[in-house]
Amino acid sequence: MSKDAPIAEGRIHEFTTKSGADTIEVGRKLAALLKPPQLLILSGDLGTGKTTLVKGIAQAIDAADPDEVTSPTFTLLHEYDGTREGRPTKLYHLDVYRLEGERQLETLGLEELLTPNALVLVEWGEKFKSIKKRATGEIAITSEGGDARKITVTLKE
Repeated sequence: MSKDAPIAEGRIHEFTTKSGADTIEVGRKLAALLKPPQLLILSGDLGTGKTTLVKGIAQAIDAADPDEVTSPTFTLLHEYDGTREGRPTKLYHLDVYRLEGERQLETLGLEELLTPNALVLVEWGEKFKSIKKRATGEIAITSEGGDARKITVTLKE
């Protein structure tokens, strides 16, 4: 289920899912809304489905099959090559949960990732002022009990 509501600084898209498969499907739909370059913060508690959502986005842009997308918790960064509207698109999936400060964040080279053809999705990005400042939107996932999730996407214009 999806509904759009205009907000002052952009648009909000809301989705409700009942399973991991639903969350992957929402990721596929979201891929159509995400126009590179984008830097999006993925927020939500542990286990709410942030990586599951990325699986759908990666599949939609022919960057990876859902079973090839895993959490970058320990590697910090996963990179996928895909296409969007016939053009090469880079999908970067980062998890900065384990980083403790801006100095550690700088070692990831976030600036270099933000190319005109890039979608950069950062789990736990809300921890860092520099990411919040550069972000073009946020995807917030909250548990609604059991496998149900509410996914709220806020995109700046």
